[in-house]
Order: sequence, then C-alpha cells, then structure tokens
Amino acid sequence: MNGTLVGRSVELARLARVLEAAAAGTAGVALVGGDAGIGKTRLVTELVAEARRRGFNVLVGQCAELGDALPYLPLADALRGAEPGVREAAAAHPMLGQLLPGTESAPSAGLTQQRLFGSLLGLLSEVQPVVFVIEDLHWADRSTRDLLVFLSRMVQTERVCVVGTYRTDDLHRRHPLRSVLAELKRLPSVTHVELGPLGSGDMSDYVSTLGRVDARELGLIVTRAEGNPFYAEELFAAVAEGDTLPDGLTSLLMSRVEVLSPAGQQVLRAAAVAGRRVEDELLREVSGLPLADFEEAVREIVSRGLLRVQGHGYAFRHALLQEVVYTDLLPGERTRLHADFARLLTAPAELAHHHLASHDLAGALAASTEAGRVAERLGAPAEAHSHYDQALSLWDRVPDAAELAGESRVALAFRSAVMAADSGDNHRAVAALRALPPTSEVSERLAYYLFEMDDFDAAVAAAEHAVQTAFDQIALARALATYARTLLWGPRHAEVEELAHRALATARTAGAKDAEVGALLTLATFTEIRHDMAAAHDLVETASTESTGDLAMDLRARFHHARIHYEQGLLAQAAEVADEGIRLAVESGLKWSTYGTDLRFLRFLIHYVAGEWDQAESVAGSFGARVGTVPEATLSSYALFIEVARGLPAVEDRLAWLRPFWSDSLVAYISRGLAAEHALWQGDPATALDHIHATLATLDPGESGTIRIAAIGLWAMADLGITEGAEDLLSRARFSVTTGPVGEGGQLGPEGQAWALRLEAEWHRVHGRLDVDLWREVVTAFSYGFIYEEARARWRLAEALLASGDRPAAQAEWELAREQAGKLRAAPLEAALAEFGRRARFGPGDAEGGLTARETEVLRLVAEGLTNRAIAAQLFIAPKTVSVHVSNILAKLDVSTRTEAAAAARKHGLLA
Repeated sequence: MNGTLVGRSVELARLARVLEAAAAGTAGVALVGGDAGIGKTRLVTELVAEARRRGFNVLVGQCAELGDALPYLPLADALRGAEPGVREAAAAHPMLGQLLPGTESAPSAGLTQQRLFGSLLGLLSEVQPVVFVIEDLHWADRSTRDLLVFLSRMVQTERVCVVGTYRTDDLHRRHPLRSVLAELKRLPSVTHVELGPLGSGDMSDYVSTLGRVDARELGLIVTRAEGNPFYAEELFAAVAEGDTLPDGLTSLLMSRVEVLSPAGQQVLRAAAVAGRRVEDELLREVSGLPLADFEEAVREIVSRGLLRVQGHGYAFRHALLQEVVYTDLLPGERTRLHADFARLLTAPAELAHHHLASHDLAGALAASTEAGRVAERLGAPAEAHSHYDQALSLWDRVPDAAELAGESRVALAFRSAVMAADSGDNHRAVAALRALPPTSEVSERLAYYLFEMDDFDAAVAAAEHAVQTAFDQIALARALATYARTLLWGPRHAEVEELAHRALATARTAGAKDAEVGALLTLATFTEIRHDMAAAHDLVETASTESTGDLAMDLRARFHHARIHYEQGLLAQAAEVADEGIRLAVESGLKWSTYGTDLRFLRFLIHYVAGEWDQAESVAGSFGARVGTVPEATLSSYALFIEVARGLPAVEDRLAWLRPFWSDSLVAYISRGLAAEHALWQGDPATALDHIHATLATLDPGESGTIRIAAIGLWAMADLGITEGAEDLLSRARFSVTTGPVGEGGQLGPEGQAWALRLEAEWHRVHGRLDVDLWREVVTAFSYGFIYEEARARWRLAEALLASGDRPAAQAEWELAREQAGKLRAAPLEAALAEFGRRARFGPGDAEGGLTARETEVLRLVAEGLTNRAIAAQLFIAPKTVSVHVSNILAKLDVSTRTEAAAAARKHGLLA
C-alpha cells in the first residue's frame, strides 16, 4: 500500500470530525463504503494514525470470507493485536478473555451474547478514548453485525469512535449487511462515507507517487485504472516489470502470479485456500515443499508484493488478489488443498469450512456440531444455530451421524431451535420446534416462546401438553412453571396458584432450581394481584437468595424483589436490593440486558422518589436521547421524570426523538404523560390535555397507570377552566382503582393510593372546590417518601387553605413546599410557588425572610447590582436557575423589584 493519501481530503475531514467529537465526549460511528480496491483501508489507516497521535487506544479487527463460521472474528482479532494494557483490561472481563489466545471458553450461564456485548462496552469505557475499526463488514458474521448495531446505539457519551468498512460491489440485493446499513444510516451518531473513483487529476498524482513513469505510460494507467487506486498499483507494477497489460483486473492480477516460479505459485495457491491470512508453519506444511524451497518461494512472493509479512505468518496484500488466485484453482486442486488444511487445523469452525469444501461430509458434520457448541459458549447464538443447521443438513448423507455429532438428530435440532430463539428469532425457533416430536421439553420451550410472541392461546395449549408428557420430575417442574406463567394474565388466572404451588413442590423435590425460581416469581405476581403484598415480598425474597446458574433468572428475581419493596414504599430496602442486582449485572456483563436495564430504571426511580435528584440526573445522563428502537425509547423516556421536574433544556430534544415511538403504550405512558406535565409548566394546558387523551388511548382498561395520567389530565382541565370530560377521566381512573387489570381490584401500593387521592382532589378542583381535608390527605399519602409529589400536594393544600381563609396555615404549607422544591432544585415548581406567594402576598416568615442559603447568596449579589448572567457565572449555575431564585426572593420579601429586594434585605439585616 502506497504511503501517500491522494484525493481523499474531504472524506478524511469527515472522518476526522467523528474522531474529534469522540475525543470531546460524543461517541460516533463511521461507515466507509466503496468498491474493492478503491482505498477504504488506506483512508482508515490515515484516520488510525491521527487517532494514535491524539492519544487514542486503537483496536483493529478484520472479518474473513468464512461467513458465519467464525463468530466475533474481528473482535478477537482486534483484542489479540491490541496494546498490552488493553489486552490485560480485556482479560479481566471473562467473556472477552475467552477470545484471547490460550483461554478456554467457559460453560454458559445464560445470556452469553448480552454478557459479551456488555463486557465490550465496559472495556471501551475503561480504555477510552478508543477507536475500534472493523474491516470488511461485507464478510461479517451475524454476531459481529449485531455487535456493530449494539455499539452504534449504546455508545453516546463515551469517548469512543467505531469505524466499519465494507465493499459496495459485494452487497447484492439479499446481502445481510444491507438491512444493517439501512438501519444504522438513520442514526444521528452514524456518519456514512462513500468512496467513489478518483478523478483523472488525482489519479495522475497518485500514480506519480508510486515511482517514475513516462507520460504515455501514465496516461495508459490512468485510463485503464478507471479511478481505482489498487488497479492503478497493479498496472504500475506490470509496466515497471515490462509486462504487457491484459484486459481486466482479474487477468492483470493473474499475470502477476504467473511470473512466479512453480514453487512460488504452489505456495500462493495454498495461501489462497487458507483465506486472507495464514500462519507460516501451517502454510509450509500444506505446500509440501522442503523448508529451504518454501522459504525461497515465500521470499519471492513477498518481494513481488503479493503477500506481506504479518505477525507469525502472511497476508495477501489485497483481498481481491486472494479471491482471484482461489478462483483460478482447478476443482481437484482446491479439494485436495482444503483437505490438507483440514488435516492440520484444530479449530472446529475452520475445520467445518475446510471439510465441507473438500467434500468430507462426515468430518464437516462432526466439526459443525462442535463449532456450534463453541459458538454457544462464546455467546454467538446466531452462529451456533447456523453451525447446527449445517450439521442437520448433512445428517441424512452421513453414516453414523448421531455418533459423530455426539447426540441424536432430535436433540441437535432442539438445540438449534433454542439458539435461534436466543439470537432473537423466535419465529424460526417456533417453526423448528413444531417440526420436532412433541416431547415435554420441546413443548415447554414452544410454550415459552409463544408466550413471548403474545400468542397466548397457543402457548397455553403447548404448556398443557408439556405437563401431560413430562417424563421425569425435572421436566414436569419446568412444564408446570411455564404453564402457570402462561395463565397469569388470561381468563384462567385463577388456576395459577395451584399450578405454581405444584411446580414449586416438584422443582424442590427434583432439584430444578430454575423451575423453582420461575414458579416463585409467578406465584409472587399472582399474590400481588390478590393484594397480599407481604406474602409476595416473602416469595421474591426466597427467589433471590440463591443462584440458579441461570443469570437471566437470577436478575429477574432481584428485579422483582427490589420492585416489590419499591411498590410497598420501602425505598431504602428497594435501593439495597436494586444495587445488589445492578452489581451482579455489571459483573456479569449484563448491564444492558433486559433485567439489567430494568434494574437501572428502577434504581433511577428510587433516587427520583426519595428526592436524590442529583443522583437521578446523573443516572438519566446515561439514558441516550438519540433513540431508534422501542427499548431505547423506553429507556430514554425515564430521563424525562427528572428533566421535566427540573425544567432542563434537554426536554424538548428528547421529546422530539421520542415522538415516533408514541404508538408504544409504555413509551407513551411515560413520555407523553411527562410531556403533558412539561406543557403545564410551560402554561399550555390545552396541549397537555391532548397528550393525556392520546396516552389514555394506548392503555388497557384497569391499568394502574391510568390513575396518574387521569389526575394530570384533571390538573390541565382545572387550569383551562373546563369541566367537559372530567367525569370520563374520573370514572376510567376509578375503574383501575376498584377493578384492576384482571377484574380483582387494583393492586395499589402507597404511591398508587396517593395518586388515587390526588385524582379525587383534582376532580374537585376542576369543579371549583378546593377541599382542604382532601388535599391534606394527599400530602399525608405522599409523605411515605415521595418528596417531589409531597411538595406539589402542599402547593395545592396551601391554595386550598388560603381560599378557606386560613392564611397562616397556608403560608406554613407554602414555606414547606418551597423548602422541599428548593432542595430538589425543581425549577418549574419553585417558579409556580413563587408566583402563588406573590399573588398571596406572603411576607417574610422569620428574621431571615425564609430565604435558603443559596437565595441569600443570590440576594447579596443582587444588592451589588449584578445581572442574572453575572450571578450565574459567579455561582456556577444556570441563568434560568438564578431567575427562579430571584423570583423566590421577591415573593418571600414581599417586594416587586430587585432594588426593593436589596433595600428590604438591608432593612432586615440579611446582608450581614
């Protein structure tokens, strides 16, 4: 590869901007596409050099033309070639360490792919700033493609730059990378750079950098190369060696090969069968040449620039050259060389590839089965499924297939179906399972996947069959646990209790820990529905005490344990259990798994409710706003709790990204409900009410979330001064209180009960009645620990007390609300309270005027004549926050201007 970059300054500048953003803390992804030989690697090499100059760690991995045979090949390649410090950091993550040489893959504990992805994200955070380059994505395996999508969506505030290259001329209509690229190009964090042919001027400049050439030869090379730098290099080499120039790149490349000695051609052909790279010792063995002849042949090949030395072996200078040499092999020659490699290799995935190419079907079946097991342990379920399916496709053509595979065809097909489900393809898994004999094990998994696909009737039928055909106690325990789960939310939910108890007893007798925990959690949910929270708590606590060996089940148990504490209003206990679950998720690389994410949601809510808003805002900072999927939108929505309540400027941008996902009921419930509150704080109750009606349309009758949404809707109606529709909101929410989602009454904890009271109080407010006693009940109900909602309720209580003529009590509640809001830095609520205080003309409540320490600081600077902006700069806070403090000061001192505030402060001695 020539050392000078020509004609790519614009493209390099675009990549450099991604690198600069990453250095500043905004992660980015760059996708570089172009035809073979157009200069993708050369451009990325320049970017990598710049990254090293900036102090970035660099990881570079390359995909190989073995398709899905070798999962995570570019990641393993990158880690093996990384700096020692990065390799040591990777080795500390068990899921990454097994990709390093000399490390055995560990037995699976479940969720292996999610653990690996989470571990890589953790590693990149540890070694940032870092550039991770994945070359030749057109050859990437399924798991590597999934990894690229994961990183593109998850890295947002890290100093991480991910770069991928791919050939556009290889992307046929059904190529699996096409859909991935289409998805990624829609993300704002992704920059797409397409390399076209160099212009004739740039191409002339480029050829001139290769060496001396006369004008006629230069014109010939530029014309024939058609803007392709690699083609130009090969043409230049042919001209330099005095060769005639054949038509076409393939003929040109083969003309370079044919000038080699017979031994050189023999070695190069063997190298082409190995792939893009090959180890020295392996190549020597396959070539069959004596050592001296082999070394002389390799020296010749390297001197002609066809292979280059790389590590302990050799790599083709360009993938196109390897492809041309391989394609030129005779069928028998190709078969024999693949067989020679199969005789010497030990890695199952490579063995499977070479056995199949050499028509050794028995060897291919055995190696494919073992390759599937290795991929399964590595956390590459898609590749495991592919290997197992390959073995199954050979089954009927191989004698003694079961002996070679080490298991029966049915067992292997079942394993393949489970891997399909683990890779996210439940439809393929269900189809595969339905084609198998309906044993209890098959029917239990079929029921589980159908339930996940919301095909509840079919799930129940499959689970019933699993129970009826169970052949031992372990199978029966798992079948019963799944059967109970499929009935939980349907019309037969009354049967759940008896089934779950049977599953529990059977699991304990058989020692099936996973079935035991599953039954405990189903029983706990059922008990919650029946309003026995103490019993539900005991059940999830039991489920959380021991490890099942299944990380998904262990995290699920800890999530529900923390959730029940939270819903009982036991915030300290909920925090302790959630923290334990999060530690397990982080240590096992499952921070971004379903329950790992759910635990972090829950921990955020605990911070939020308990008034630990700085911590809540810090956690929310990791909930990226640039979303592209429903799970990402759900995660992002939670951040709005703190952003709306504090009046942060990020609200509008986050809502803009969330709008396309408002058809999802959970995203709508969280984000549109909070969009309504945001609109209310902005003085736009009409828009707020629109959000409320749209949100309620996505919720099922009886859902407990209806209560909060309806209460906010009544707030909006009260602000609008209208009553039409209030009865509908009230009745819909009351149905959730009295009936619940399955007709047995709503299971309301302290927060739900408090919102139910606020619903009633807001309904009275809509009709012009400020009920002091009712608002006092709301305050008391939220005082279990929900600081913010207690403060908001005190605001309304103060209004009701003032309307009733009890001014001293109203001011007392107002002061308590202001104190709470001030500690939270809940700017919109502080502004509302300041406005209410001004209208009520509440005066100073004590010698200090009721000012907080921060308000006293602001008052001193106001008295010095500083502007809000100057005060913000001096106190390191936002100008908007200063404005809120000034409004509060004016209300507390019962004055109208900053000058009057300064005078009142001096009069009362507040500036001493």
